[in-house]
Amino acid sequence: MTERGSLDRRSLGVEWVIDAEECSPAALRDVSKIEGVIDQIVRALSLHPALAPLVHRFAGEGGITALVLLAESHLTIHTFPELGAATLNVYCCRPRSPLDWPAVLGDWLGARHVHVRSLMRGRSSGVKPP
Repeated sequence: MTERGSLDRRSLGVEWVIDAEECSPAALRDVSKIEGVIDQIVRALSLHPALAPLVHRFAGEGGITALVLLAESHLTIHTFPELGAATLNVYCCRPRSPLDWPAVLGDWLGARHVHVRSLMRGRSSGVKPP
């Protein structure tokens, strides 16, 4: 972003790739927990969903896959209750400050370990123009 808030033509935003481990298996199967964490992320990052979240709960002891199409790009979450793990991908086409991912995922999913990779997207990150 430039000082005036416009998109820097070299930047295509930020993408967070997040692995949450040692989560509560019950939380990872609970659609209301997944919808709650999605809502908190959307509100905290001032994101704008284009549509309601698409959420699929797998049968039996399976987990949940959810997708939110955003004006800024997308948010996905996949849960693996049998492994006590969840993976998230949040891509915003405009840079913004990150969340306290360990606190958010700890509160909603009981995550004890959270690994976050932040990827700056675009030419400023080594992407060559066509």
